[in-house]
Amino acid sequence: MEKHTLDNATVTGHIHVGKGLNAGALGVVGSTVIGLASTAPLYSLAATLGYVILAVGAQAPLVFVVACIPMIFAAFAYQELNREMPDCGTTFVWGAKAFGPVTGWIGGWAVAVSAIMVLSNVGEITGKYFWLLLGNEEFAGNRAIVVATSVVFMAIMTFISTIGVQMGERLQMVLMTIQIVAMVLFGGLALLNALNGGSEGSVAFDWNWFNPAELTSWSGFMEAVLLALFIYWGWDTCLALNEETKNPRKTPGRAALSSIVVLIVLYVGVSVAVMMFAGFGETGFGLTNPDNLDDVFSVLGGALFGPWGWFLILGVMLSAASSTQTTILPTARGTLSMAVYRALPAKFAELHPKFKTPWFSTTLMGVSAIVYYVGMSLISENVLADSLTSMGLAVALYYAITSFACVWYFRGTLRDSARNLWMRGIFPLLGGLLLGYAFVQSAFDMWDRNYGETVLLGIGGAFVIGIGAILLGFVLMGIWWLRPNSKPFFRRESLNRDTPVLVPDE
Repeated sequence: MEKHTLDNATVTGHIHVGKGLNAGALGVVGSTVIGLASTAPLYSLAATLGYVILAVGAQAPLVFVVACIPMIFAAFAYQELNREMPDCGTTFVWGAKAFGPVTGWIGGWAVAVSAIMVLSNVGEITGKYFWLLLGNEEFAGNRAIVVATSVVFMAIMTFISTIGVQMGERLQMVLMTIQIVAMVLFGGLALLNALNGGSEGSVAFDWNWFNPAELTSWSGFMEAVLLALFIYWGWDTCLALNEETKNPRKTPGRAALSSIVVLIVLYVGVSVAVMMFAGFGETGFGLTNPDNLDDVFSVLGGALFGPWGWFLILGVMLSAASSTQTTILPTARGTLSMAVYRALPAKFAELHPKFKTPWFSTTLMGVSAIVYYVGMSLISENVLADSLTSMGLAVALYYAITSFACVWYFRGTLRDSARNLWMRGIFPLLGGLLLGYAFVQSAFDMWDRNYGETVLLGIGGAFVIGIGAILLGFVLMGIWWLRPNSKPFFRRESLNRDTPVLVPDE
C-alpha cells in the first residue's frame, strides 16, 4: 500500500500535491447528490414528522424552516474555510488551525463518533425494510435476522466506499433518484387526496402553520427544533470529499448549500402535503397517533400508493442504504487527514494503490460501526435508540467548532469588505451560537431520567452515552499524546495556522 504523510508530501508553490486521493472525480451534481444522500431525507422526515407535530402541532413546517437556519449559517463557515483550506480533514484541520491541536483533534473525533452512531441506525433500517419490501414481516420483526441482514448491508457499503467515490457516486445517483421520486410522489398523492377529501382527517392548508405567533409552548417549540435540526445533518459530507472534487475550493461549498436548499423544499413541501391529508388526530391516519409516530410514511403509503405501496418501502430502505455508504466517506477521509498531520498513526493515511481511497480508514470505520451496532443491539434496543438520540450532541459540537473556527481564523479580514464581515463573521458566529445552544439545551434535556428510553448511572441514558462518547475522545487523544509519533502534532509543528495545507493540484 502507498503511504502519504507529511514527510513525503511535495510542496509546489502555493498549491500543494494532495494526499493521493482521486482528484477531480466529482462534479457539482455528484457532490450535491452525495451530500443529500448522507441526510437520508425520506427516512429522516418519515421518522421525525410525527414527533415534531406532537410537540408543536400545526406549526411543524415552521419548525423545519427555523431548524435549517443554523445549518445555513454553518454552511457559510464551511464554504469560507474550504475556499482557503480545501482539506478533507475539514473540522479537524480548521479547528486546529484556528484554536490549536486539542480543539482540532476533538472536532475530528466528534465527526467520527457521530458517524458511527448514525450508521447503527441507518444500517438497521436498511435491514428491517429489506424484509418488509419482500413482504416478510416475521423476519422484519426478528431481531437476530434484522441485525444479521443489517451487518451484511453495512459490509457491502463499506466495500463500495473502498472501491472509490466514482463508483459510489453512480450508485448514489440511482438510489437518490428513486428516493426523491418516492418523496415527490408521496407528497403529490397526499396533496391530491387531501384536496379531494380522501381522508376523514384531512384539513385545509393554512398560512398560520408558518406563523410564530401561533406557537403555544416555547419548550415544545425548542424540543421540535432540536429534533428537526439534525435531520439536516449530513450535507457536510461533500466538504470532506473536497480533494476528490473538481474545483475543490468552490464546488464543495456550493454543493453543501445546494443540498440544504433542496432539503428545505422537500421537508417543508412534503410535510405540508402530509398534514393536509392525514390531519392531526390521534386515531387512524392522524399524525399524532402513537402507533404511527416512528414512521408515518409507511402507515400512509398503503392508502396513497395502493398496490404500489412497496415502492415507498423501497424508497425508505434505499434512503437508509445510501446514507450508510455516504456516512462512511467523510470519517474515513477525516482520519486520513489526521494521520497525515500526525494526529493519528500513519496506518490511517494508507491509500489503496488502485482505487486511491483510504482503505484502512474506510475498513476500520465500517468495522467499528458494525461492532458498535451489534454491541448496542446485544445490550438492548432501548440503548441503541438512546445512542442515536445522543448523536446530536457530537453533531452540534463539531458544527459549532467549525463555525467559531471560521470567525477566529478570518478575524483579521472581517473589516476588509461587507462580504467578509457577513460571510466570515456574523453568519458563522450566529451559526456557532445557535449550535452551541443546541448542544447545551440537548445535554440539559438528556440529563432528565424521563428523556429517552433508558436510565444509566441515575440519569438519562442518552446523556451518558452522548457525553461519554465525547469524553472518550479526550481519553484516546491523551493516549495518543503519550506516543512519540504524536509530538509534531501536539507541538504545533505538523499543523498550525501557517502550515501549508496539502491540497490537490488544480
